[in-house]
Amino acid sequence: MRRRLLIVLLVFSVLAVAGFAVPLLASTAANRTYEFTMARTADAARFAALAQPALAGGSTDQLRAEVRAHADLFGDGVVVVDARRAVVVAEGMGAAEPDVAAAVDAALRNQPRPAPADLRPWSGGDVLVSQAVGTGVRVSGAVVLRTSVRPAVEDIAVRWALVLLASLVAAAAVVVVVFRVARWVLLPVDQLARAMHRMTEGREHPHVDVVAGPPELRGLAGEFNRMSDALAESAQAQRGLVADIAHQLRNPMAALRLRVDGLADGAVQRSMLTEFDRLEALLDGMLALASADSTATDLAASGADARCDAVTVIAERLDAWQAAATAAGVTMAGPPDPPTSLPVRCADGELAQVIDVILDNAVKHAGAGATIRWSGRARDGVVELELADDGPGVGEAELPRLTERFWRGPAARATAGSGLGLAIAERLITARGGRFAVTTGGGLTVHIELPEAQA
Repeated sequence: MRRRLLIVLLVFSVLAVAGFAVPLLASTAANRTYEFTMARTADAARFAALAQPALAGGSTDQLRAEVRAHADLFGDGVVVVDARRAVVVAEGMGAAEPDVAAAVDAALRNQPRPAPADLRPWSGGDVLVSQAVGTGVRVSGAVVLRTSVRPAVEDIAVRWALVLLASLVAAAAVVVVVFRVARWVLLPVDQLARAMHRMTEGREHPHVDVVAGPPELRGLAGEFNRMSDALAESAQAQRGLVADIAHQLRNPMAALRLRVDGLADGAVQRSMLTEFDRLEALLDGMLALASADSTATDLAASGADARCDAVTVIAERLDAWQAAATAAGVTMAGPPDPPTSLPVRCADGELAQVIDVILDNAVKHAGAGATIRWSGRARDGVVELELADDGPGVGEAELPRLTERFWRGPAARATAGSGLGLAIAERLITARGGRFAVTTGGGLTVHIELPEAQA
């Protein structure tokens, strides 16, 4: 939108400046050409007036003096002839030259010469101006003046330069105005776009304070703020509802467990206790998910800048899960040359929770004899972590659903769980501005990217 608006305004502005400049250039050239022609025509008329008494038998001294002075001053050529084409005065050119002879013939017939075309800065050459001596009914001679157009061309070039310079200044001013107008018009749009981006990143309560721009867009910003408030209240109510339901169901669950413990039939008791365990795991997962959503939203809104060492956190969690991995027949290993430190912009408790989810899934589903490996590196301001196992993995069709809430694959349904672990892990990582992805191929690999913190 910005580009199209700028293109339209700039094209219109350039055309407007050109619409003023081009006619002004043409008018400047036409006026100077007219001044030049009139001045030389007046000179020729003056020589004709001086030649009339000389051709009637008077002295030609004054005429010769005036012609010589004019030629010295302007560098023009002047020829004065009588009615029989005899040269009376010649200065700077001869009457026998073809173009001069043609001009003499036209003047003796009292035919005006056509006006020269408008001059331009690149014009050159000479112009012939002729004038009959005498009246329209009796022509006693002719005056032909040859003059160079260079002085007029130089004046036109200077005037055009001034006009073009003024046009460039006007164009620059117009460009500045266009950019300011475009910025003024699009400022609310940019602010709304940034607010929408923050909302999609998890900042569910962005506000737009628009103090400039068209009134219609300022009104739209107000409507956006009201919508943002409504969405924030709805999301908060939803998280509260989930947390309240999960919390309130724990008390009836505990009471039912006590009553089930009193059943005489052991088989029925064990079956019901298994289902109770699953239901309690689901409630715990719902509470954890509500907590993760609230934590992620608070982090995005506050922009808290926590940090920890990913190498230290992973080492601690591997040590904590060592006993469970040994019992399941799973081996845990690190890279051959592990990094000494990988500082990331994430709280150690959050990263530990994410690592626990990944290790829990790997220990449960990789199978006996599998190996869990981790690796990490820092590149271009991002820390990349990978935790991979060489278990059976999942099918390509199931892979996109691993981070869906409450979704569990066919192989995972035989074990305890709520299907919320990877969803919670993804929510915590993305809240810190990172990326969480799961791939398969000879096992399951979890990719984590987090912004690198200053060491």
